[in-house]
Amino acid sequence: MENEIRRFETINDYNVFNNNPTLHPLVSVVDLSKASPRQGSRMYFGFYTIFLKDVKCGDLLYGRETYDYQEGTLVFLAPGQVAGMNSHGEIYQPKGYALIFHADLVHGTSLAKHIRDYSFFGYQSNEALHISDRERKTVLDCFSKIDYELEHAIDKHSKRLIVSNIELFLDYCVRFYDRQFLTRDVVHKGILERFEILLNDYYRSDQPQHIGLPSVAYCAGELHLSPGYFGDLIKKETGKTAQDYIQSKIIDIAKEKIYDTGKSVNQIAYELGFKYPQHFTRLFKQRVGHTPNEYRGSLS
Repeated sequence: MENEIRRFETINDYNVFNNNPTLHPLVSVVDLSKASPRQGSRMYFGFYTIFLKDVKCGDLLYGRETYDYQEGTLVFLAPGQVAGMNSHGEIYQPKGYALIFHADLVHGTSLAKHIRDYSFFGYQSNEALHISDRERKTVLDCFSKIDYELEHAIDKHSKRLIVSNIELFLDYCVRFYDRQFLTRDVVHKGILERFEILLNDYYRSDQPQHIGLPSVAYCAGELHLSPGYFGDLIKKETGKTAQDYIQSKIIDIAKEKIYDTGKSVNQIAYELGFKYPQHFTRLFKQRVGHTPNEYRGSLS
């Protein structure tokens, strides 16, 4: 059972699975305590899904990875992702809530224009949001307002009010993640140091010639983070995007190499991992204000 993937394409599919009524075809606040006791399984979701975990009942499966999934945790899944529970063969009673909504719900709304800005839908589940009791009350208040609208007879205001409350909830989650980035500062400082070491080691090796320039996705993978979480973390810590940070490091190394007049600018470009020397020249001019040759000339 735990290797089988259950597929939920519609909101109704997931409501039926959890013994919840379908009050709207595109959105639901699912009370998981109404579900029948079950064994863990992997699940495919064809819609946006946010879980609020209330009790310990096994480990969260995300793709093929397993994560310890504690109480008071919010996990965000974008449409097309696979997640589930590994109950280690035990039967368990689900508890907590899930907010689920189909992408079709937000078409034509302000949320549709920037739903991709909520980068936590691309985080891995070990980068879940751990909320305080006070934050949990705010989350449940948002869920309650959405539920109120769903219980209310659908009228011309329903969609706008439901989507506005989903947007309000997601905006609170942005704030809570900002708080988490700050409260986990020590852990994150360690990641920043490891990022710096990773880039230094990369440029001490012959990887640039074989792999090319280090990408944000490559660095995130080496640090066991999703690109989205890694990028947001570096931005919070340094004020720069991860791409900016990498490029600054490349320019610093380039400046050192330019001191070696025995190497041509083209050679330096290839050593740094640029496929085309003109791309190196363009980036250098953009960041330093001079071409590599002009910079070299100013050193003599």
